[in-house]
Formats: sequence, structure tokens, C-alpha cells
Amino acid sequence: MNIGFIGLGLMGRPMVLNLLKAGFSVNVWARREASLAPVVEHGARALGSVAEVAAASDVVISCVADAPDVAQVALGEQGVADGARDGLVFVDMSTIAPAAARDIADKLKARGVSMLDAPVSGGEVGAIAGTLTVMVGGEQAAFDKALPALQAVGKTINLVGDSGAGQVAKACNQILTGVGVAAVAEALNFAQKSGVDPARVREALLGGFAYSRILENHGQRMLDRNFKPGFKAWMHQKDMRIVMEEAHRLGLAVPSAAITAQMFNAMVGSGMGEDDSIAMLKLLETMSGGEA
Repeated sequence: MNIGFIGLGLMGRPMVLNLLKAGFSVNVWARREASLAPVVEHGARALGSVAEVAAASDVVISCVADAPDVAQVALGEQGVADGARDGLVFVDMSTIAPAAARDIADKLKARGVSMLDAPVSGGEVGAIAGTLTVMVGGEQAAFDKALPALQAVGKTINLVGDSGAGQVAKACNQILTGVGVAAVAEALNFAQKSGVDPARVREALLGGFAYSRILENHGQRMLDRNFKPGFKAWMHQKDMRIVMEEAHRLGLAVPSAAITAQMFNAMVGSGMGEDDSIAMLKLLETMSGGEA
């Protein structure tokens, strides 16, 4: 099976490398030569446009920033729809609003292309290791066709429901992870400001009901002050914006998510947008009059 891939950033580049390791032929396109070089040198084939990638592929995967970017890749001039061969499946692994995913899927369907919305969780570490969690919305037949490629980049892959369902699942994921990051940062800052070693507090909490992978993994990174981005704060801000817009559309109360969204807004506004989302600890320290 020939795979096309658009979006060679922090997440996309290691996903392409894992597809190549799994034995797939991978066609790629990017605006910048510098983005192409790291995957071309490992065997990916660079083509001249997204349409050319689609024409040479059975499944095209995109991993880009937001809904307008996905729409441009899928439906823009020389996009996926312009080059698609019969039976092409377009898999978007970006995080966008469920309504946007459904709209793009409907427009692609009218042009003979099946779409799966398949956002991921696991960050850069999961992308490198090939252990991403993939949440998929779309038709069973398209899912079955794309599954071997998804298995090359992910460990836990679930068809959640119809078009848009993958993005709903990802929004739920971002509520839990965003609130979790805020809670861990708040707890460690509380311990520090109380004059107690936060490392020992974390160790004690790991043995009880407060345990979480966020406390285990991100909590240690906070203690190490390792704010190198695996998932940038501005990206989590964008994802929480999606949560809040969907909640507003549906008339839902999401109070914890709302507070967390404001914290990410403050991080970006304070110049921390390019830091990892766990740099929320620095924000809380600044708000508490301490180290940042």
C-alpha cells in the first residue's frame, strides 16, 4: 500500500519514519525543502504537490495545525481531491473541531474520497515510539483500509463512531490532559510554596488514588524543569478553544475546562506559547511570586 503524508512537523516527521520502517512506500510534499530532507533521506519520495501525492497513494495522511490547513490540504487547489484516485482514503490526524471535520468529510465524499478524522494522543514521544493513541471517526470500510498504516504509528487505535467522532474523543482527551497538567502543576507549586520537597510529595502521591500518568511522567519533567516542547502550549490552547467553542454550541457547562483554557491563554500571553504545556508550572510560580 502506498501512503501519502502531508505535515512533516514535530509529530508528522516521526510518523513518516515509522511508516517507512513498517515497509510502506511513502510519498510526501512540503512547502520547505528543509522539512522534506529528514524523511527523504530515509526513503520517502518527495512529489511536487499534494495532488501528486494523492494520485500516487492509496491512503493520504495529514497532520497539520488547524481546520483551515486541513481544508486547504483536502480541498484546495492541487489538493487531495484534485489528485485522488478511485477508492482513496484521506486520514486527517490533526486536531480540529468536530463540525469542521464533518464538513470537510462531506465535501470530500461528494468528490469520491472517503475521510477519517483520526486525531492522536501521546505527543512527540509517542510519535517517535510508534505508540500513539488514535481516535477515529468515519466509515468502517475506510477504517479497515487505513488500519495497517495506523498500526504503524499507533498502539491503541479505536473507531469511535461516525465522521467527527474521533475529534469529539480528542476534545475529551484534551479536557482530561489539560486539567490534569494544571492540577499537577498546582499541586507541585503548592508543595514548594509550603516548604515541602515537591519530589517527595510526588513520590508519596504516586502510591495512592492521586496516581496518574500525568503525575508520573509530566510531574517528573516539571521537577526536572524540562520544558522542551513535546506538545507546545499554544497547541493545547488551540485544542481547549475547540472544547470551549463546542461546549458553547451545545450549551454545556465545562467549568474545569474553562479555567484550564484561561490558564493556557495566560501562558501564551506571557510568552510561553512555544514551551511545553507543562510549563504551566512556571505560570503558577510567577502568579505566586516565585521562580519562573
